Amino acid sequence: MSIVTIAPSHAKVGAPPKQIVSRDCGPDGCEIDWLASPRHEADLDIANFTAFAMEKGWGDGLPLVPPTETRVRTFLSLNNRYPDEVIALLPPMRAECTVEKIVISAVMAGAPPESLPLLIAAVEAVAEPDFELYGMNATTASVAPALFINGPIRDRLGIPYKHGCFGGAASAAAAIGRALRLIMRNVAGQVVGVTSQSTFGSPARVTGLVVGEWEERSPWAPLAERRAGIKGDAVTTFGGMGTMNILDTTSQRAAEFLEMIGKSAAYAGTNGFSPAVPFCEVLIAINPICAQIIGREMPNIEDVQEVLWKNASLPADWFEHLHRGQLEDQGRIRSDGRVYLTPEPKDVVVMVCGGTGGLHAAVVHSFGTSLTQTRAIL
Repeated sequence: MSIVTIAPSHAKVGAPPKQIVSRDCGPDGCEIDWLASPRHEADLDIANFTAFAMEKGWGDGLPLVPPTETRVRTFLSLNNRYPDEVIALLPPMRAECTVEKIVISAVMAGAPPESLPLLIAAVEAVAEPDFELYGMNATTASVAPALFINGPIRDRLGIPYKHGCFGGAASAAAAIGRALRLIMRNVAGQVVGVTSQSTFGSPARVTGLVVGEWEERSPWAPLAERRAGIKGDAVTTFGGMGTMNILDTTSQRAAEFLEMIGKSAAYAGTNGFSPAVPFCEVLIAINPICAQIIGREMPNIEDVQEVLWKNASLPADWFEHLHRGQLEDQGRIRSDGRVYLTPEPKDVVVMVCGGTGGLHAAVVHSFGTSLTQTRAIL
C-alpha cells in the first residue's frame, strides 16, 4: 500500500489535519509521524490517478480517490487509533494489516472516516482462523465476506437496513464494503488468476455487501446479541456466495412462510450439498412484514431456525448417483433419507431487514468451511 504525494495544485487547501500525538512523551504528549507507507508522485486528477493505480496493481476498475498524505492524516486525526497498530495478519500472503493500511484503503474507496471502527472490527473478524479467510480468498468459489451490522452505528453511517438494503440504496455501505475488498486485494494479496482462483467471481468481490439489521422491526433479539451477547454496535461477518430472492405472496402462517423459504434455499448445486464441503452455514434475511407474522407464532428464534433447517433439505435420490454415493459414504444421508443443507438448526443464521412493500426473503449461501464471526465495534 502506498500514500500518494501530489504536486501542489491551485485549488484551495483546507485546514491542516491534527498531528498524531504520542501518549508516551509525558502528560502533554508529543507530535510524531508514524506513517510508514512509501510515497509516490502521481496526478491529483481522479481519472489519471485511477489509471496510475491500475498500472501499479492497486485498483479494482472503479475510480479511486488519491490517498494523499493530507487525506490519510485527516482520516486518522478523526479517529483515536495509532497508524502502526497491527490489526491482523491476512492470508493468503500473511501480510500485516495495520490501521494505516486500512485507512489508505478506506480513503481510496471513498469511505467516511467514521467507518474506521467498523472496518477494524471487520478485519479482526475475518482474520479469525474459523472464518477461513485463506480458503475464501483463494477458492474457485464466488465468495466474499459480507458484513451485517447491528446497533446505532447503522444510522450514524447510513448503513441501509430498509428498502434496497442489499443493493440500490444510496449510502456509504458500498464504499465501506469496497474498502474491505481493497484490503483483501492490496494487503491480503488476493489477485485474480494468481492467488485467487474464483471461477466466476461476483459483484461483491468489488463493492462487498454491507447491510444493517432492522432491529426495531424484529420480533427477536438483534443478530449480534443472539450470536455473541453483544448489545449495541457490532458486525457479523459471513462468507457469502451472493444473494437469492424468494417471493411468497400466498402463505399466511409462520410454518407456511418458513417452509417456502427453507425449500427455496435447498438447491442441489449449492456448496452446502457438495461432497467436497464438510459443513456449511446459510444466512436468511426475512422482511419485517413476514417477521411480524412469524414472530407472533414463533417468539423463540430457535423454533424458526429448526423449521427452516428441516425444510432446507433434499431427498437423497434427488442427487446424481455419484454425488449420492459420496454423501452416503460421508454419513450425510440421515435416517429420514434426506440430506440437510447445514449440519444443525443453529447453522441457519436469521436476521430481519428489507422493505415493507412485498413479502420477500433473501438467502445468502456460504461457500462452506467459513464460520460466521461477530465482533463489537469499539
